[in-house]
Amino acid sequence: MADTCSCCLLLLIATAGVAGCVRGDRFSIIDELETLDIEEDFDTEVPVVPSWFINERDGKTLVNVDSFGAAGDGITDDTQAFVKAWNTACSMAKSVFLVPLGRRYLVNATRFKGPCAEKLIIQMDGTIVAPGDPKSWDPNFPRNWLDFSKLNGVVFQGNGVVDGSGSQWWAASCKRNKTNPCRSAPTAFTIDSSSSIKVKGITIQNSQQMNFVISRCDSVRISEVLVSAPGDSPNTDGIHITESTNVVLQDSKIGTGDDCVSIVNGSSNIKMKRIYCGPGHGISIGSLGKDGSMGVVTKVVLDNAFLRDTTNGLRIKTWQGGMGYVRAVRFENIRVENVSNPIIIDQFYCDSPSACQNQTSAVKISQIMYRNISGTTTSQKAMRFACSDTVPCSNIVLTNIDLESEDGSVETFCNSAQGFGYGVVHPSAECLNSDINQSAPTLLLHTEL
Repeated sequence: MADTCSCCLLLLIATAGVAGCVRGDRFSIIDELETLDIEEDFDTEVPVVPSWFINERDGKTLVNVDSFGAAGDGITDDTQAFVKAWNTACSMAKSVFLVPLGRRYLVNATRFKGPCAEKLIIQMDGTIVAPGDPKSWDPNFPRNWLDFSKLNGVVFQGNGVVDGSGSQWWAASCKRNKTNPCRSAPTAFTIDSSSSIKVKGITIQNSQQMNFVISRCDSVRISEVLVSAPGDSPNTDGIHITESTNVVLQDSKIGTGDDCVSIVNGSSNIKMKRIYCGPGHGISIGSLGKDGSMGVVTKVVLDNAFLRDTTNGLRIKTWQGGMGYVRAVRFENIRVENVSNPIIIDQFYCDSPSACQNQTSAVKISQIMYRNISGTTTSQKAMRFACSDTVPCSNIVLTNIDLESEDGSVETFCNSAQGFGYGVVHPSAECLNSDINQSAPTLLLHTEL
């Protein structure tokens, strides 16, 4: 009795307001997940005055794209003016590459390469617009529109707009019309192979496909960014993080036709906070493991988010046949409203026009915490843990969950998923404690939502 009471006291101290007692091994899992954190700050200079006030006394050189021949009328091709301005700004320390307010610049697919001289600021106040016709797209840039690479210590800021003019691309997508051939489309805004980057205030909208990609980067801070595309625009992920570490995304609003945020292979130490998502497919880790590939994502925290009218909420999605793992993830302080699948792990993900075949290997999913999740769902199965029979999910932790539907009928689905709940968990997730697996043949037909 004394040992039992001591255990209960420790848990009450560690998790205020939660009654009950869990085994010592569970306590260690809770402690590890609750203390998981990601460093948020690093030293990158941000000017305290607007770009139009910068002058030689500030020690900065203003490089205005208009000074290199940009027309800014939204009709004239301003690509070469941007390239020339970039080459100048990149070569000069403490320079400001300026896209002026109140003007609209038509720019074709371009790579803005570094490395650059120190303390470069990219001040985006005007609008950059892409050519709208896919038939006129440069075949040398099939997957990118504006691509920034090999930068260090660079700041992107301003209230400007990056507009991908994606409507004709969406109309030509095989997801809109199955008679169309399935082809790739460009990402609007990419930061690649870079470090110590800050992005603040800009709007990215109507991308041809993905809106904003962070690829092969370290130490990236994104704040007050707006990402927008229609809810029926195909494959328009809002912010896509791949092969990147130490990324913080905060105070941003994202509404798209695909995942608001997607985090894929090779990514770790990712923190998201104060995120609004909707419309879209929710906030996702994955997909991972397609075509037998390796997928590794670890140390991800989402703290304080609101998801409205999305087809998924908090999702981890993997293909059968993959390898690797997803581990050490905490979703907390999240409100959902009219969301189809508020909490979902899907190891039978199949974004394919035909059914995917059963396979025994899978990406291992473990140490996932859901804490303080509440709101309304349109699905009877408010929580769905559809895991591989041969590589089960383990150490799924639930606490303070309150999900309801309009008719009050909600439940939890478990297949090969092990874990536990403490505090209030509604709907009940007792199936996580059961050794009896639920049959999951229909999961093999899952397609992208």
